[in-house]
Amino acid sequence: MSGSVTAVSRNETYTFTKPNRDSVTLLAGLGVEGDVHAGVTVKHRSRVAQDPTQPNLRQVHLIPEELFDEIRGAGFEVAPGELGENVTTRGVDLLALPVGTRLHLGDEAVVEVTGLRNPCLQIDNFRTGLLKQVVGRDEAGNIVRKAGIMSVVVTGGVVGPGDRVTVELPAEPHRPLERV
Repeated sequence: MSGSVTAVSRNETYTFTKPNRDSVTLLAGLGVEGDVHAGVTVKHRSRVAQDPTQPNLRQVHLIPEELFDEIRGAGFEVAPGELGENVTTRGVDLLALPVGTRLHLGDEAVVEVTGLRNPCLQIDNFRTGLLKQVVGRDEAGNIVRKAGIMSVVVTGGVVGPGDRVTVELPAEPHRPLERV
């Protein structure tokens, strides 16, 4: 399974959206160089308030560009970086990957998938009604989160639009993604 990077984004300050960049540098064990969420321990404000010593399992946020296509059908125009992701991809079903999957981004960088992004009310502050498009329930009543996946950087490197994304699945048995 492979796809491509369509956009990369980072922001030095706490804002919901992240500006697109020509490239970003991933730093092993830290995240995106120059991004407010980079670090060994949690950087998301709500997580820091709970326990600032928690390991940062949310160093790099990835969203499939196909989500933007889907929500466009519901009347929402969203562009890469606007939901706060660092890497936007196309051609890889990110939400179907198991925990521990390694994504090779470009020639050098490797991230390991830790879980699902837990969408928050900030999404509705960005666009009213958008939260219902990125989180819902399946036929059995289970919560379905579609706002992307989180990962940690295993091997650093420069990543940019057009780079190949290659999927390396972990050994079985596979564990499904849960929110992190």
